[in-house]
Amino acid sequence: MLSEQVYEHLKDAIMRGDHKPGEALKPQDLAGRQGVSLAVVREALVRMVGDGLADRLPNRGFAVPAFSDRRWQEVMEARRIIEPVLLRTSVERGDIDWEARVRAAHHRLARTPPFEPDEGAYYSAAWSEAHRVFHRTLLEGCGNPVLLETFDRMWTASELARRWSAHRTPARDHVGEHRRLEEAALARDADAAAEALVRHLTLTAAGLTLPPDRASQRSAAPGNT
Repeated sequence: MLSEQVYEHLKDAIMRGDHKPGEALKPQDLAGRQGVSLAVVREALVRMVGDGLADRLPNRGFAVPAFSDRRWQEVMEARRIIEPVLLRTSVERGDIDWEARVRAAHHRLARTPPFEPDEGAYYSAAWSEAHRVFHRTLLEGCGNPVLLETFDRMWTASELARRWSAHRTPARDHVGEHRRLEEAALARDADAAAEALVRHLTLTAAGLTLPPDRASQRSAAPGNT
């Protein structure tokens, strides 16, 4: 489907930083570059708005979201409320196959470098996907597809902030934070797992609001949520 192809192309371009925060996304220009109709581009852009990857501006078309501390803090607040509940349910309901998937997802994340020279200052596509899979796998034990769809929407909405925060995030024990999440979940300690997740998300929210001159040099270890 053409609109799906245009959507994926635009999503990847924005995540790579080809389109900067606040930059206009002009349907006519995009249609010309992609060799598709305006209707196809508009369909893709409307989907991106729904996923939090673009803004629809009154009488001004579409644009990449601006980097707004308030916007990302609202997303992180929603995640801190909802995801610990999902994780508790996952720990209580998850089976042995879920345990194996959590261990495998954590291993992949721990072994994937967060930055690649050819991808600039943004978190690499490979690490970002490993990171998403780890956090989603932790919650998949809940067995509720509606709740997991809610997580997917929140994750997509927060992905831009995560990518753009590479130069702002203060040094943290990212590897240790993810390891503690894995260990608590597999130990079936719902209280410890939920507490570790809230702390993890809270540190990320705090890091996103630090002004650049106060943020430490980025850590080479994988992990910013």
